[in-house]
Amino acid sequence: MGVPINYWAVIASAIIAMVLGFLWYGPIFGKAWIKLMGFTTESMDDAKKKGMTKSYIIMIVTTLVMAFVFAHSLEFGIAYTNTTGVAAGLTAAFWNWLGFIATVLTGKVLWEGKSWKLWFLDSGYYLVSLCLMGIVLAVWR
Repeated sequence: MGVPINYWAVIASAIIAMVLGFLWYGPIFGKAWIKLMGFTTESMDDAKKKGMTKSYIIMIVTTLVMAFVFAHSLEFGIAYTNTTGVAAGLTAAFWNWLGFIATVLTGKVLWEGKSWKLWFLDSGYYLVSLCLMGIVLAVWR
């Protein structure tokens, strides 16, 4: 007996996360992210000229994997807590973010010298992304 996963919800939540990423790291926080990463406008232009198709394809695949794994985590959480709907999606999103995203990104501050501002920007994206994924996956089971 397998875990009942709605693959359309997985695809939809991955698309939503990609759109959010485009907005988050583009018009909303793009300039701040570039500065916090130590990039320049020129280095960003050079990256665009080299082509980013391969990077976007990899990001699409990894986002689909994240949505698929999160769907499993959510299903186990629903079975264990007997919570459903938006509340289940947001609860699972928060705990997965806290346990796996916030903690891992802290290593970038401690060991790679990245700033806490960058930590908040990046982890904030993942928190919002997981919340949106959680809502879609929990409601569209």
